[in-house]
Amino acid sequence: MIIDPEHLFRMLCDPVRLRCVLLIRQEGSLCVCELTHALDLDQPKISRHLARLRRGKLLLDERRGQWVHYRLHPDLPDWVLTVIDAARTGQKATQYQQDDRQRLSAMVDRPNRCV
Repeated sequence: MIIDPEHLFRMLCDPVRLRCVLLIRQEGSLCVCELTHALDLDQPKISRHLARLRRGKLLLDERRGQWVHYRLHPDLPDWVLTVIDAARTGQKATQYQQDDRQRLSAMVDRPNRCV
């Protein structure tokens, strides 16, 4: 897969998309309802950002029963994963991540736990 830095940073420049990618990187895969719960945002907004990330080849989606799960594209170059991992260490990202993870862990009946 060929991805250039400009493309990556355009995909990650939006805070919602960045938070989605960081959480998906940590969790492996998440469905829209989990991201909606974790980020405390409405479903259409999350879905719109996930669609952009999917079109940008950063994410893949997979249907599991009634749920659609998103994961990082397995063919992303190593340097892209390094950038994503480095973004996790930023001060603001760290606070968002803590809040997002806390809300996600508090979610009752997570679909990936039920599948």
